[in-house]
Amino acid sequence: MKTLSLWTSGIAIVMASTAFANDDLIAQMDNPQQWAIQTGDYKNQRYSQLDQITADNVGDLQVAWTFSTGVLRGHEGSPLVIGDMMYVHTPFPNIVYALDLANDGKIVWKYEPKQDPDVIPVMCCDTVNRGVAYADGKIFLHQADTKVVALDAKSGDVVWEVQNGDPAIGETNTATVLPIKDKVIVGISGGEFGVQGHVTAYNMETGEQEWRAYSVGTDDQLLVDPEATTHLGKPIGKDSSISTWEGDQWKIGGATTWGWYSADMDENLMYYGTANPSTWNPAQRPGDNRWSMTIMARDIDTGMARWFYQMTPHDEWDYDGINEMILTEQDIDGESRKLLTHFDRNGLGYTLDRVTGELLVAEKFDPAVNWTTGVDMDANSENYGRPAVVAQYSTEQNGEDVNSTGICPAALGSKDQQPAAYSPKTELMYVPTNHVCMDYEPFRVSYTAGQPYVGATLAMYPAPDSHGGMGNFIAWDNTDGSIKWSLPEQFSVWSGALATAGDIVFYGTLEGYLKAVHAETGEELYKFKTPSGIIGNVMTYEHGGKQYIGILSGVGGWAGIGLAAGLTNPNDGLGAVGGYAALSDYTALGGQLTVFALPN
Repeated sequence: MKTLSLWTSGIAIVMASTAFANDDLIAQMDNPQQWAIQTGDYKNQRYSQLDQITADNVGDLQVAWTFSTGVLRGHEGSPLVIGDMMYVHTPFPNIVYALDLANDGKIVWKYEPKQDPDVIPVMCCDTVNRGVAYADGKIFLHQADTKVVALDAKSGDVVWEVQNGDPAIGETNTATVLPIKDKVIVGISGGEFGVQGHVTAYNMETGEQEWRAYSVGTDDQLLVDPEATTHLGKPIGKDSSISTWEGDQWKIGGATTWGWYSADMDENLMYYGTANPSTWNPAQRPGDNRWSMTIMARDIDTGMARWFYQMTPHDEWDYDGINEMILTEQDIDGESRKLLTHFDRNGLGYTLDRVTGELLVAEKFDPAVNWTTGVDMDANSENYGRPAVVAQYSTEQNGEDVNSTGICPAALGSKDQQPAAYSPKTELMYVPTNHVCMDYEPFRVSYTAGQPYVGATLAMYPAPDSHGGMGNFIAWDNTDGSIKWSLPEQFSVWSGALATAGDIVFYGTLEGYLKAVHAETGEELYKFKTPSGIIGNVMTYEHGGKQYIGILSGVGGWAGIGLAAGLTNPNDGLGAVGGYAALSDYTALGGQLTVFALPN
């Protein structure tokens, strides 16, 4: 009886701890005074209920304070705010600062991991990191070298750490993590090095691995039930992935998971997208290459897949599918539905029923998109859910070593990872976009572990017959797939948006401007040029009764890789160096947090 009593009391302690970890984070996310998760909430809406700063007074914003991160290269992601503490991260070497907001931003602790700099050349498209996460009194950092570290939020001491991948074979990390229930969900980068993508759940208390789900591979690796897991309402069937690859190409098939994660707690489902198949030369991997380029819905506890939707079968253009999934409850066709909206690199905005995976909307969110005429929406068609490819813009139309020109969008997509925002007041989504096209020449490439496995040469340039710029910031109706307004920008909008109850939407520009526009009309209400180009995500919080707006500036990322890494060959940076060469006329490297507020 004594043994049983100890055993049952142990269960109670674990259950209480698990519940507290989840309930604490949810309470923090529900408090608009905090910014407790990179995406604003589990729904990835990036919406704040704070309304002290409004469309009427935002023009009075002033810089309240600044903080230098001490690191150059691209600064993606945003700080977190939990109570009086702000947590700021940097690109490689992935320093984390804890700042006391009640004491003039005093540095309470600093964590600087000791990483092998050899990981830097293995990282595609700059040494960025999209931020830390908080839960259960811990700060979670996924380092460039794939080490996942849990830090005590008060002291910065390491609670546990675990190695998630192997940089020697090209596995790295640029993404944040998703703390949910008693788990920390993490992805992996390295599609340009021929890795086999996966998502992994670690125990929040101990760091022990609980499950791992691969994007491509055998059924047991995928964590699927061939008869219960569906694609567009039909069972995926046995060997759904490996049967769509030639030979063992799937083992180096990419489909990495370096983007954003969302969750529906009521359905116990998490959602994310998988990236491009490897190599970029499509002739070397005939077939649909499932499940690259796929939206995935998985059970949080077990990792088992509920449903998949592959957006770009046999991707020929590097149209990664990792962009965020925004969850809403809205009326569509006269019926209230639980929706998932995804703006893909391929230039199509998708809306699905997030419970069943039913495809409801698939429309172009940039009129320049030309590689497809659109998605077959006829549920009775054998091509249901597939995009119709325009032969002229297929990259293997004439075989290898042939340059296909004028493809829109470019490989970095009509939108890359820079997250959109959603306002429940307007029921519109606010989307930072790239207005860029490309020439794409594939060539045969051999696989060597740890070496680039790309197999294509690219050139990028602004979309022709347009406003001459490389970006737009748009308002999108996800229920009918239409643009409500569009603001042209000289360069791609590589910053994550923020919508607030004050009827404002904020975003940053590659030149370094923080901009505020009216949520209804898109009218520009305010702009301020920060010290470096902005690829970070705008956040907001309240402290001492005052609302603040925060943004990391520090040019870099794929669009700014030329500046970040000092590259000058137009074809370097997978074609981005030449496309964004003019950016150096407007901004320079730097790493700074700028915080704004209304005057007293």
